[in-house]
Amino acid sequence: MVGAGAHATMKNLLGKAARLVRDRRGVAAIEFAFIAPILMILYFLTMEASQAIETSKKVSRLSSMIGDLVAQQSTVDTGALTAILKIASSTLQPYNRSNPTIVITGIQISNDPTPKVQVAWSYQVNASRQYGAGPEKKNNTTTVPAALKTGGTFLVRVTSTLGYRPVITWAAGDEKTLGLTSAFDHVTMSETYYLRPRVTLAITCSNCP
Repeated sequence: MVGAGAHATMKNLLGKAARLVRDRRGVAAIEFAFIAPILMILYFLTMEASQAIETSKKVSRLSSMIGDLVAQQSTVDTGALTAILKIASSTLQPYNRSNPTIVITGIQISNDPTPKVQVAWSYQVNASRQYGAGPEKKNNTTTVPAALKTGGTFLVRVTSTLGYRPVITWAAGDEKTLGLTSAFDHVTMSETYYLRPRVTLAITCSNCP
């Protein structure tokens, strides 16, 4: 009797197991549970890539816009340069996870047989939103592309640099990121434009430090 009971129990268990294997209810939910994280990751990566590309284009437009505005002046001062920097910086919106460093430099190239390239003035806004003297001091030697090194000319150089912060690494309270995301916490985007004055031979800055 015991043997027959055990046999019946085993047969019953095998039957239930067979029915369980054939039962397809819930398979879609299980498959979705596996696929959903991958789909979400792909979605956020696509969104982040598109935002990064658009922000990079805005950084480029930032330098071009500032250079164009300054090149249209015959003379500037720190007040005018500050206003131009503030207006141009707003073009990065709605991106607001970090601030750009923008340096405007007036460059005078001498008429010497071997032209000297010197800083006439420099002004900047840094990533901490502080306005003041640029990193290059007046009369210091600087460099320009060889194609632009023409004696007796004046150039306006604008360099915009942004430490881009992806959404996945950004926290409103500036908490320190850890793990894999910390490797992508600061993606440098930079663009430099050179322009010549539009209405005068050289652009002076009356009170640049």
